[in-house]
Amino acid sequence: MHSGKRVVTAAEESGPAAAGMTADGTAETPAAVPGAGMVADSGGAAGPQSRTADIVPGPGGVMTDEVGVVTGDLTLRTEYADGKVTLRVQYKDADEWYVVTGASVALADPAGLDAVHGVAVGLLNRPQG
Repeated sequence: MHSGKRVVTAAEESGPAAAGMTADGTAETPAAVPGAGMVADSGGAAGPQSRTADIVPGPGGVMTDEVGVVTGDLTLRTEYADGKVTLRVQYKDADEWYVVTGASVALADPAGLDAVHGVAVGLLNRPQG
């Protein structure tokens, strides 16, 4: 009887679409993924932590609380402290950081910081527009 699962060949597994997943969507084994320009700064498991990545937002830029819309080459920082995640941006290599409007939410488990940062980068980094 057919179990409904498709057997993935070694050739298919190494292709770009596999990304360490089996045909039924379950993870095979943890995949080593390069940091893609991200930097981790941890003050301990329960202390303040942050992740950063260089981004280029789309034509509308990124709205901030302090200065309105910022555009061009930016650095995004996803910070975790006191049970809360906050997104900040700065012009690349500048000193000032600005809070991304509406981007501060509760996060019960600091282990979710990488996932939140990955989603934020995916949403805000739009170099092709």
